[in-house]
Amino acid sequence: MQKSTDSDTSMETLNSPRQGTGAVQMRIKNANSHHDRLSQSKSMILTDVGKVAAPISRHRRNHSQHVLKDVIPPLEQLMVEKEGYLQKAKIADGGKKLRKNWSTSWIVLSSRKIEFYKESKQQALSNMKTGNKPESVDLCGAHIEWAKEKSSRKNVFQISTVSGNEFLLQSDIDFIILDWFHAIKNAIDRLPKDPSSPSRNLELFKIQRSSSTELLSHYDSDIKEQKPEHRKSLMFRLHHSASDTSDKNRVKSRLKKFITRRPSLKTLQEKGLIKDQIFGSHLHTVCERENSTVPRFVKQCIEAVEKRGLDVDGIYRVSGNLATIQKLRFIVNQEEKLNLDDSQWEDIHVVTGALKMFFRELPEPLFPYSFFERFVEAIKKQDYNTRIETIKSLVQKLPPPNRDTMKVLFGHLTKIVAKASKNLMSTQSLGIVFGPTLLRAENETGNMAIHMVYQNQIAELMLSEYSKIFGSEED
Repeated sequence: MQKSTDSDTSMETLNSPRQGTGAVQMRIKNANSHHDRLSQSKSMILTDVGKVAAPISRHRRNHSQHVLKDVIPPLEQLMVEKEGYLQKAKIADGGKKLRKNWSTSWIVLSSRKIEFYKESKQQALSNMKTGNKPESVDLCGAHIEWAKEKSSRKNVFQISTVSGNEFLLQSDIDFIILDWFHAIKNAIDRLPKDPSSPSRNLELFKIQRSSSTELLSHYDSDIKEQKPEHRKSLMFRLHHSASDTSDKNRVKSRLKKFITRRPSLKTLQEKGLIKDQIFGSHLHTVCERENSTVPRFVKQCIEAVEKRGLDVDGIYRVSGNLATIQKLRFIVNQEEKLNLDDSQWEDIHVVTGALKMFFRELPEPLFPYSFFERFVEAIKKQDYNTRIETIKSLVQKLPPPNRDTMKVLFGHLTKIVAKASKNLMSTQSLGIVFGPTLLRAENETGNMAIHMVYQNQIAELMLSEYSKIFGSEED
């Protein structure tokens, strides 16, 4: 067929009936320039009737996209393993810590990722605006663990991704959260640990292997047709991607050597690079350093509370601002001069929160591990007077720092109870607050709920019978 020289001839060719085994497809535009008229004059002969040939792209990236799009299903089509509502909080984005903000999300778990919707997936897809996509989490190389210390809520676990994102997921129903935890953990375990691992895209690997001759021949032709500078850029990218794995392994090896060679905490303390801290140290260590049997920080906190906090509603029960408590903790650990009358410690709940944190972070609680079972056996005794005498005898056998600190603390708490009409903190309330903090088993092998009952009862008894257990004399 000859090429038509103007648009009229082209139109006639289009409107004419088909003849022979070929079909002619024309592209027509308004001819406003010589270039447009030339583009109109081009035609293409098709050898098969009714079959339209797709344009062949000479760009390697475009070609690979067409091939993968036809063979590999999109991620949205991967099999959904589990979906449902959970409480979600994102606490880190790319390694940057975020403020914890809980919200209800519709969670969709597939073979390699999790998607978070604000509503069920069907509703979200029907109501979704352009560009408003659900948040997606790649599970390849991710880590999942229970995170009781990250939230006051129960049944909380954390997912950390290789990109530095961290999420908390929670449900009040035990079997639901356990089912989710195991489902996500199984999905992560099936994926390769290294996101750059070739096995991450196993389907792609099989496709490339089965049609390697065709793809290689196509890529070779593309490279030959490209300009020299383009070929160099392509070869550089291929070589760079191939060396990524070895570079990562080299970095990991250096980090391991650095960690194994770093000095111990004891060595750094001996050299004076790290000071001995108050929080997290053993009670006897703090007392020996201060040449006393009651830590100075404990005395300062008690003095501040008795000065301006005895009448405060919910004293010791209400939590203070955690960031301010951590700031106070840092100052104490740095052995800086502490003035709890300063305006920055105006909130008395910050002071009480720091005092509770001090006792909670003791490596061994105020009631030593070796005495735990003996105190539990004492509180189980049926006769009330025998119970008091047994506990009194145990208290007298405690090491001096534990006994004296215990006496000062419980003496202070009796003053809190005396103002219960104003602060609404009864003996039972204080027992619930301080029981698990001051008294716990070294290895929690039994029933935690039963232990908690005994812990609370012991604290309550020592408060209500303070004068009989410690004597009427107060510090």
